[in-house]
Parts: sequence; structure tokens; C-alpha cells
Amino acid sequence: MVTSYRGFTRFNQQRHSQMAVNSSSPLPSSKTLLDVIKSLDGVSTEIVDRSKTIFFPGDPAERVYLIRRGAVRLSRVYETGEEITVALLRENSLFGVLSLLTGHRSDRFYHAIAFTRVELIAAPASSVRNAIEQDASVGLLLLQGLSSRVLQTETMIETLTHRDMSSRLASFLLVLCRDFGVPGEKGVTIDLRLSHQAIAEAIGSTRVTITRLLGELKSSSLLAIDRKKITIFDPIALAKRFN
Repeated sequence: MVTSYRGFTRFNQQRHSQMAVNSSSPLPSSKTLLDVIKSLDGVSTEIVDRSKTIFFPGDPAERVYLIRRGAVRLSRVYETGEEITVALLRENSLFGVLSLLTGHRSDRFYHAIAFTRVELIAAPASSVRNAIEQDASVGLLLLQGLSSRVLQTETMIETLTHRDMSSRLASFLLVLCRDFGVPGEKGVTIDLRLSHQAIAEAIGSTRVTITRLLGELKSSSLLAIDRKKITIFDPIALAKRFN
């Protein structure tokens, strides 16, 4: 049963709302989160290829990241070796802020992986803290940037509670529709090139299972796949299919 998208008829409204949050609406100073991060001392631009690690659990939390282009998967690695996705972040999302929240040097809690090829703006945590101390509006911008991360984590937790893999896949596709979807004449196209392996890793499945389930959804005329881009013909119909 797909619970992640209760009332999916609100799709356009939710997407518009989250886009407003992720774009970090300017304060009276007209600064955006990107402007602030790029202006900090020690800032750098990093390009990370798909499936490459940005940081591991236990790495020192010394830098804060803003996604300029692409998507990043955050996951939690447990002692059993199981790795569970906690968020799939898109452009203008902020992550790697643990040391800002604790107020002292900390180690990374999550595994951050480039879900697609990504361009990141990285800034030293010390520079971000100094900017907040000097200008309270910077703290508000950071809070706005983090709000989408909270929503992402809550949604992913709901998605992964499904024991039935068909429902889990459907919920995950609806998450991608909301956060990366581009409406068109045929439906909503997820603006990411997704391999079956990448989807399997994100939701704790296998490539073989994902290939089979996507094939069933294609046979049911619920979606199409063209050059690794998935188009959901009717997100509401997909949600109802697993209710």
C-alpha cells in the first residue's frame, strides 16, 4: 500500500511549494543561499561522477555542501552492513551540516553518494558558522535550505516501510515525480537518467527485481522508459494501483 503519497492529487501544489523552499526565497537583502555559500572564505566547486562517494560515515564533518546540479543520495549504514536510503536530494539542497548543528567538530553520520553526476559548492563549516554569527539572515537562509531535507527524509522513511517491493518501487517513483518531475503531454518525466541498479540500491532491492517490476508497470501502461528517463503517464493512477 502506497502511503507516501496520501492525496496525490496535491502533486502540483506540493511540487510548487517545495520548489519555492529549495530556491531559497530571497530575504530583503536579495541574497540567496547560493550567493551566501559562494561568498564564503575557502569555498570550492566539486564535480562528482555518478555512484561515487562524497563522504563516508565517520569522516570529519568539516565542509557544508550545496547541490548546484544533479542529485545526491544520503544513506545510513548499519552494523549488519545494510544500507538504507534516508534522503534523495536535488538541486539547491543543503547537506553535510552536522558540525553546524552540534556546534563542535563532529564525524559524518551518513554516507553521501552522487546519485547522478553532481556539481557541488563546498564551504568550510567554520566559514558558515562565522557568517551566521555576523548576519542572522544567513541563518534563516540555511534553515530554509534545510527544510526540504526534512521533508525528503520523512518521505523516504515512509517509502521504505513498505515490505512489498512493488509498493516500495511505486512510492519511490512518486517521490521522484514530485522532486524531479517535469510535466509534459504524456505525463510526468523524471528528469534523471536512472539505471535499474541505481533504483535497486536506493530502495534496498536487486537489479533483477527492479527490471521485472518496471516491466510489469510498462505492460500495465503506467509508465514508459526512454534512454533511462522514466515517464509516469498518470501519477494518481500509479498511486491508486497500490492502494
